[in-house]
Amino acid sequence: METAAEPLSSSDSNTRNTNPRIRVGIGGWTFEPWRDNFYPAGLAHSKELHYASRQLTAIEVNGTYYSTFKPATFAKWHNETPEGFMFSLKANRFATHRRVLAEAGDSIARFVDSGISELKDKLGPIVWQFMPTKVFEAGDFEAFLALLPREVGGLRLRHALDVRHPSFVTPEFVALARQYGCVPVCTDSDKFPAIADAEADFAYLRLMRSQSDVATGYKPAAIAHWAEGVRTWTAGERARDVFVYFINGAKERAPAGAMELLRQLGLRT
Repeated sequence: METAAEPLSSSDSNTRNTNPRIRVGIGGWTFEPWRDNFYPAGLAHSKELHYASRQLTAIEVNGTYYSTFKPATFAKWHNETPEGFMFSLKANRFATHRRVLAEAGDSIARFVDSGISELKDKLGPIVWQFMPTKVFEAGDFEAFLALLPREVGGLRLRHALDVRHPSFVTPEFVALARQYGCVPVCTDSDKFPAIADAEADFAYLRLMRSQSDVATGYKPAAIAHWAEGVRTWTAGERARDVFVYFINGAKERAPAGAMELLRQLGLRT
């Protein structure tokens, strides 16, 4: 681990990311109900990543939160997905599920050095997810942020902070995140705080209110609202990257929601 310091193209794809600042996707690619309404009937499970990565432009990997993967696995993911695709990785929970965050250095190093650099240009933000019971303590949290590396294997790292306790809804937290080049995860969940930083270098959205009785999870008008926000964020003099994941709620609707957002953004035919 390095020392810490302060257009999609595929012959079988109907997705064309004409704005490389925008990534839209889902959480993971292995989910039984998707084999009824997203993946073609009879598609081999081993081909699901290949298929999903040609309908969407990003995937957030949850498995890295629970387990340690080998470099060869990250290399395989890189090779199976088209140019321009990106993976966001959830950092291993051993780094964030602890009473004293300042003691997370070894766990952070094990995760960052596990081979994630094999994703190369397809490595998106790393998501550090904290327990809903984790209260904001400025000193300890700053000590954690100071441990996060800026790069690994020559790749610049981007860090998204998924904090879930209402005590983080304070300008002090946002200022600390900004100081260390990190970005708060913004969610529309009614269970967790929605924290955004208008000055951040990128935006990370997790949409968690999909409804099972709506084909796209969110009604088209709601998706249009998010599309307008994405356009604003990625346009103008300070155009910045944005990552949007349909991640929870009625999970079976997530792929359709993501594809509808891509369609409304003009990034999918």
